[in-house]
Amino acid sequence: MFRPSAPSAGPRGKAHRGWRRLLVGAAVLVTLAGAGTWSAVASGGQPPVRQADRTFDVPDARIDASYFTSGSPSAKRPAVLLGHGFGGRKDDVRAQAQSLAREGYAVLTWSARGFGDSTGRIGINDPDREVADVSRLIDWLSRRPEVRLDAAGDPRVGVAGASYGGAVALLAAGHDARVDAIAPRMTYWNLADALFPDGVFKKLWSGVFFGSGSPGGGCGRFEAELCEMYERVAVSGEPDDDARELLEARSPSAVGDRIKVPTLIAQGQADSLFPLGQADAMAKAIRANGAPVSVDWFAGGHDGGDLETSRLDARTTAWFDRYLKGDKGADTGPAFRVTKSGGVDSTDGTVRSRGAVGETYPGLSSGARTVALDTAERPFENPPGAGPPSISAVPGLGGGLGGGLSQLSSLGVGGLNVDFPGQHARFDSRPLKNPLHITGSPTATVRVKSHVKSQGADDAVLFAKVYDVGPDGKQTLPSQLVAPVRIADAGKGRTVRLRLPAVDHEVEAGHRLRLVLAATDLGYASPAEPASYTASVKGGLSVPTARGVTTETAPLPAWVWALPLAGALAAVLLVTGRRRAPAPAPDPELADVPLHITGLTKRYDTSADRYAVRDLSFRAEQGQVLGLLGPNGAGKTTALRMLMGLVTPDEGEIRIYGHAVRPGAPVLSRVGAFVEGAGFLPHLSGRANLELYWAATGRPAEDAHLGEALEIAGLGDALHRAVRTYSQGMRQRLAIAQAMLGLPDLLILDEPTNGLDPPQIREMREVMIRYAAQGRTVIVSSHLLAEVEQTCTHLVVMDRGRLVRSGTVTEITGSGETLLVGVDGPPVPDAVLGKVAGLPGVGSAVRTDDGLLVRLEGATPARLLAELVGMEIPVNGLGPHRRLEDAFLTLIEGETS
Repeated sequence: MFRPSAPSAGPRGKAHRGWRRLLVGAAVLVTLAGAGTWSAVASGGQPPVRQADRTFDVPDARIDASYFTSGSPSAKRPAVLLGHGFGGRKDDVRAQAQSLAREGYAVLTWSARGFGDSTGRIGINDPDREVADVSRLIDWLSRRPEVRLDAAGDPRVGVAGASYGGAVALLAAGHDARVDAIAPRMTYWNLADALFPDGVFKKLWSGVFFGSGSPGGGCGRFEAELCEMYERVAVSGEPDDDARELLEARSPSAVGDRIKVPTLIAQGQADSLFPLGQADAMAKAIRANGAPVSVDWFAGGHDGGDLETSRLDARTTAWFDRYLKGDKGADTGPAFRVTKSGGVDSTDGTVRSRGAVGETYPGLSSGARTVALDTAERPFENPPGAGPPSISAVPGLGGGLGGGLSQLSSLGVGGLNVDFPGQHARFDSRPLKNPLHITGSPTATVRVKSHVKSQGADDAVLFAKVYDVGPDGKQTLPSQLVAPVRIADAGKGRTVRLRLPAVDHEVEAGHRLRLVLAATDLGYASPAEPASYTASVKGGLSVPTARGVTTETAPLPAWVWALPLAGALAAVLLVTGRRRAPAPAPDPELADVPLHITGLTKRYDTSADRYAVRDLSFRAEQGQVLGLLGPNGAGKTTALRMLMGLVTPDEGEIRIYGHAVRPGAPVLSRVGAFVEGAGFLPHLSGRANLELYWAATGRPAEDAHLGEALEIAGLGDALHRAVRTYSQGMRQRLAIAQAMLGLPDLLILDEPTNGLDPPQIREMREVMIRYAAQGRTVIVSSHLLAEVEQTCTHLVVMDRGRLVRSGTVTEITGSGETLLVGVDGPPVPDAVLGKVAGLPGVGSAVRTDDGLLVRLEGATPARLLAELVGMEIPVNGLGPHRRLEDAFLTLIEGETS
């Protein structure tokens, strides 16, 4: 059977091996199923992408693949292989493949063995099977006439993918010297360490992992030796040496000394499956080989959260531009970047974020400082059968491998964490005098002694975690992460150094840190034998701070919205050439208020008693994203046009930073607006349109921040094409960049998401939040309530020209005391429903089509979830029942009735 050979001894191993071609031709015959299926796909005026669907016959399997190219068929281009996640298929990465094809790459996607339409058994990236398949695909790429070659049979090729696909990218680079650059995302370095951390069996994630290998569950589509290994460990609850050896042989760490290509590592912070320590290990190993390495800790992960797909896809493209195309001007980003929390949206728990960067990768222990903890000895117990267990992360809750618990923050809790009395020891610090930002893995030295109650149970299995405890006693477990530790011969008393999970977390002044040692955890296997322990802390908690990592000052990573004001101001000058009355004097008390509206009224031109807007009053403060909501005809657009000085109100007043708004008022130079589309000269390029617009304002060129606007547009090569070739979405992005010129203090956006696809809408959302976080203000009118709910901090609801309600999103949506509990399987039986309704702190429980509707009367969401899990109810999600849509419809219906 074919197996990719080790890298050659030459530079980067780029000499092609003749024997390998013979072996491929004789023993691994790669055949196409007929001529394949070709299609061309164009999207909204973008260059069409040609797609060819093909199958490859390989030993013991048939691989289903798709090949994407764009542009001139005769042009030589580098190639990229895109792998999918575990349980997925090639179609999962189709959008990224098309994007890369438009950027000048030949892209090959495939379904790994046992997934999608590919046959064969799942080998979890077996070097003799899945990894060998990647080399066979590279062989095929080397024969494509449009693919650039470094030597005969040696294409210029990169490999990228997330999770399972990220691991195969690393393995391909270690096994096949022809790979030139890789971009693995949220994946593992050592799978044995990931599933058996410190010798403790990660039972829930392992169950999800192996259970997803077959449509019917179980091990049906795995290689036999993997099934035997899993079943053996799952029964014993403890990994053995053979299990570790099997998984380590299929891990990138096994060929870590042979991965010598530029590597972009993106790892999720919300990831109890493959935590940040896995990325740290791969970064250190590959950097030691002399290869360029950049590390990116993004917000989400396998436990949920924001996967930042658009940003990371763009960074992957830039990485390949630099190392596959040889574009030395490509901005590959900093050596280290971490997405930091900038607060939580009050409506659904969406984490607002900002980036911080470092010129070097700090690792997990940089800038450590010591926080003193209680040192008194604490007793605790492991209950018989290890139940009920403590709860940290619950894999799959909320929908599949990427569900997670991050949405629980919308409930006002610091995440789900349950530690049962008597089953844990805790050691607190004093309240912190100053804020503390943790970036890395805290460590602590503890003394543990077990007092076994049965024979053969002298090993202690404990679970260490660090909480952020507020002045009110509410505790938050950063990223819901816990570190398991197995302590051998604990009956003799052992002193061990604990390495806590790597996190990025801000601890506010006045808060305390709490080190907890728990005897159980829901996600892991614990000894079933009862035992008692004593533990004490030796010294304090060493907390890494990564002092060289600073908040980004670069422009926002997406586009910001606004209508170019040049045309609007020109129209104003045409219709207002007559002498105007003097404007009211500025109001010094409103000098720092972006927008203050009082009594705004506008009648329809043909009627004295019909109003487009009537007696509207509200104000917007700095740092707010204010949503203007209402049904069609509510008067939103009319109000916005008056705000811009395009329409004169019949009554009332608008002040921007204390200055009254009049047509052509100087204060309008601080406003950017996007209302009813943008206009451009179609024969000019996007860049030329931006330059022409700014020149028309008469302001100094250096005030334009043109470079920032161009980066925000994100149009790539399209920026130099005529605007007449743009799609609606591309025109929208260009208008955003145009309005960003001059960095206005107040942005007014009317339906900014029209013509944009979901990834672009997400980018817009991020930009609005970050733009306001810099002290500016955004006012957005949109009919997409879900987007408004995820973006806005405050709302103004209008109907038939009048103000219906204003306030924060939380005030308008309600407190969220009623929870919707998603449940898998058949409806919950009456007997179980009665038990839920009778739980302490539960007011009522009602069955719905999707599960249960539970009203809380004192119980916390975390406690409710723990009770439901203990009752073995198959919960798949938990969230507030009342959303913005419910509140909006209630308000509007109330006005109508």
